[in-house]
Amino acid sequence: MEAGSVDLLIADPPYNLGKHYGNNIDLRDWREYEDFTRGWLEAAIRLLHPQGSLYVFMGVRFIARLYCMLEEEFGLRFCGWITWHYTQGMGRRRGFSPRHEDILYFSRGSRPVFNLDDIRVPQKYFRKRNNMAGANPGDVWQFSHVHYCAGERERHPTQKPEALMERIIRASSRPGAHVLDPFLGSGTTARVCQALGRRCSGIDINPDYIAMARRRLARPFTGFDSVDPRMQRTPRDLPRKD
Repeated sequence: MEAGSVDLLIADPPYNLGKHYGNNIDLRDWREYEDFTRGWLEAAIRLLHPQGSLYVFMGVRFIARLYCMLEEEFGLRFCGWITWHYTQGMGRRRGFSPRHEDILYFSRGSRPVFNLDDIRVPQKYFRKRNNMAGANPGDVWQFSHVHYCAGERERHPTQKPEALMERIIRASSRPGAHVLDPFLGSGTTARVCQALGRRCSGIDINPDYIAMARRRLARPFTGFDSVDPRMQRTPRDLPRKD
């Protein structure tokens, strides 16, 4: 692929937690995983447009190191640390049960695309000082998992909700933009790009997942498999029309 040809890079790499991805198991020693991360980042960032944006999902054990790599080694510009909060997670008897994952948001240049008006959340209350077009969604996002019993669930261990990807893609790209997902998995990024009129390139080491993504793209689009519950609210205390 040509250097600088990607407008938006969305990466959901393995977190090195021992998950089974069909033809490989995500378990490396610390140094090997760090080298693996550095290798794919180097290849991916080469493709990123000078004003392009990068979003990387990561688990808690490696995210601090990943932040340092992106800022110090690759010289990217920090734009945000997003927390994806979900209501159900792994239960624990010792320690606190995890209820979130994190997404690091960086850019190559100082003026990345950011379409705030495309992702505004309806205000909870009417106030004259509020922008009634909607509020900035902030950096804590609440989307439920795609549960194993859901009709939209694919046979993939780490499928991400479509509405979460929708927010990223709407915020940091324009229609017709080129989006790259180097860990395509079940094809969520490609499906959302298809619905929003973006071009998507996806890569995965497992050919079964590529076939899975192609099947998703061939199905008619009837709506995203998840929503931010705040998007459906109506502001309270709206002025009465007399």
